[in-house]
Amino acid sequence: MKTIDYNPTGYPSDLTDTQWEEIAEYFPMGNMGKVHKRSLVEAVLYIVKTGCQWRLLPHDYPNWSTIKSFYYRAVESGAWEKAMHHMIKRTRKTQAAT
Repeated sequence: MKTIDYNPTGYPSDLTDTQWEEIAEYFPMGNMGKVHKRSLVEAVLYIVKTGCQWRLLPHDYPNWSTIKSFYYRAVESGAWEKAMHHMIKRTRKTQAAT
């Protein structure tokens, strides 16, 4: 299987390496992927954080239609909910420890 490079965008909504490692299992790369799943997840998080429309995503991210398609497939498969549930639990544990 070929390796797909991840190119960080540097936006505040980007995941840390640790955060990505914790949820990466919910978004396996597969054989046909041309875009790193982390880039797709971070693009959706950018939309959530900013309220941006799909077509107005910065060009640092993959094509908006690729991101939109990824998101709807992830929601349909349950992967998105599992990943976000994991991150919410992690955040609450971190906040409770401080």
